[in-house]
Formats: sequence, structure tokens, C-alpha cells
Amino acid sequence: MIEDPGPKYRAPALEKGLAVLELLAHARAPMSLNAISRGLNRSVSELFRMIQVLEFRGYLEVSGTGEGYVLSNKLFALGMTRAPTRDLHDAALPIMHRLAEHIGQSCHLGVASADQMVIIARVEAPGDLGFSVRIGYRRSLIDSTSGLVLYAFQSDLVRGEWKKRLSPAVRRRDWVNFERRGHAARKAGYVTAASHAVRGVIDLSAPVRQSGSVAAALTVPYVKTARSLSVAETVGPLVQAAHEISSELGGRTPAASLKIAVDS
Repeated sequence: MIEDPGPKYRAPALEKGLAVLELLAHARAPMSLNAISRGLNRSVSELFRMIQVLEFRGYLEVSGTGEGYVLSNKLFALGMTRAPTRDLHDAALPIMHRLAEHIGQSCHLGVASADQMVIIARVEAPGDLGFSVRIGYRRSLIDSTSGLVLYAFQSDLVRGEWKKRLSPAVRRRDWVNFERRGHAARKAGYVTAASHAVRGVIDLSAPVRQSGSVAAALTVPYVKTARSLSVAETVGPLVQAAHEISSELGGRTPAASLKIAVDS
């Protein structure tokens, strides 16, 4: 067996900076310099200047509580300049605005990023009341409704690849439940679930397709108000909007999903 010789060239300072960014990207809470040092098994002195430069260049920032460092949205903003993501963003926004106006709720678009989903676009609810999720928000794929949609509606081959990558870090019972919910989602054509993050919010989510795969999850964090449509009345417009975005991107939506939109 031929061993992987590793990279042809080494850039220790660059590798150190990337390691800091990757560590913070997976952190669930702000990390102090000492915590970053322990996480990377490097001394505080060799990381101090690196972190100062990353902060100066805007890649990370001190958290609002002052308890440590977090990633800024700069990497996200750079990623958004890539053509495929910008095409998705540009195709979705006009349709999302029409959807929000029709249903009286906010909506957002989430895409997969490693083992997480990240919000790349949102439209606020019309009027004075509503709930929305900020752009750049991240959450584990298996702990979010958008993540469930992104996984469940992929092809069998893609789901198999994702399973190999995601399931080892999850308790078997939780993964079985995740797969069960994914199967139910595929039968229904969309997902309705209590929010993982906020009590009283019901997540309604449908897949957006592009080039034969699921590119994004269009999600409505539904909040019941005196003037809101019912959940059942909201699902149809949501699924139809996801289909319209897919059509703009050249994606194909199964007939079952269209039937839901028409019948709802």
C-alpha cells in the first residue's frame, strides 16, 4: 500500500491560522485564547499573534459577552461571492419575498456546510410581529429541521455518503430517529416539526433542488398570531415557493410535492 506523502509544500503559519478558524467553526461556545491553545495542543505564545492578526483582518471577533473569540461572518461573506451560491441566493430572494407577504411569516434558506446547515438568506415577516433567524446562523444537520430536509431529500447515493460522515458522531438511537423522520419527510414532501431551538415555533421546511440534488432547504419558522394563516394553509405556499426556486435553478420537483401545493 502506498502511503499518503502529505502536502508537497508546507506553510506552518497558514496551517496554524486555518486550524484556529476550523476549531472555532465547530465550537458551540466562544473560546478563550487558553481554550484555543488546549484545543490545538499549541502554546499560548505561538497562537497569540496569529489570533491578533485574524481579529484585525476581521475573520474572528470577541463575543458579545466578552467570554472568548467567535468566527465573524467574513468567511460566510466570501463564500457568498461564489457563483453557485449567489445564483441560488438571487433566484430565491424574490420568491421568498412573495412567500413572506402571502403567509405573513418570515422565511429563510439553509444550505449544508460540512456537518452543519448555515442560513444564507432570509426575509422578515411583514408587519410588526414575527420570528426570524439571522443570516450566518449555524446548527448541526441532525439537530435542525433544515438539516433534516437537506439530508432526507438527497439521492440514496448521497444520503449513504452523508451517513458515513455524520452517523459516527451521533448516538445510534438518535440516528435511527433521524432516519425515521427523513423517511416520513420524503413521503410527505416537506417537514413540519417543533423548532429545536425555540419553544412555540413550528418549523415548516421544503427542499429546493438544483442539478439533480437538494441545494437548500426553504424554511418558515411558523409563529401563530391573531392574523396568521394556519399551519395547513402555510404549507402549500411554502412547497410551491420551493418548487418555483427549483425551477429557476433548473431543478426538478417530484409531482407529489406539486400535488401538496395545489391541494393544500
